[in-house]
Amino acid sequence: MRQDRFLIGILTGIGVLVVLALAVYFFRRSGLDYVPEDTPRGVVQNYIVALQRHDYERAYRYLGSFQNRPDLAGFRNAFLSYLDREVALTGIEIGEVSLSADGSSARVYLTVLRGGRGPFDQGYRENYTAELAQEDGQWKLQNMPYPFWSYDWVQPLPAEPVKPSP
Repeated sequence: MRQDRFLIGILTGIGVLVVLALAVYFFRRSGLDYVPEDTPRGVVQNYIVALQRHDYERAYRYLGSFQNRPDLAGFRNAFLSYLDREVALTGIEIGEVSLSADGSSARVYLTVLRGGRGPFDQGYRENYTAELAQEDGQWKLQNMPYPFWSYDWVQPLPAEPVKPSP
């Protein structure tokens, strides 16, 4: 009889821990919310929040003019096909901002947190920068680390084939 109570106590304790873990998982808040977008840090944070919330139109508005800039459909498709899963599994810490001497460009220092692949793998942290530039009085992204940016957007465009002259 005494062993039965002990076993019931252990099972009840495990049940409480499982319920508590599920409650924390489902009711946890995202660490980031939208902020004013009048600073480089605000633009980076809003871009990440928009991606986490699957608001691709808003995230796309933060992109600047750069050589391999996708159109909205290409931007959305990059996240729907493979980047969205990686964004969900990746954490980010937004750090200090460094402005250029003339104030036309900025770097935002980021720490990307990648989760472990198993119960004993703690994951790892990587330091990157987000690059922004002033365009028409607004801060716009020029580059971000993967998975918040596709590799296709930073690759140089292939050279035009040289046509032989007649």
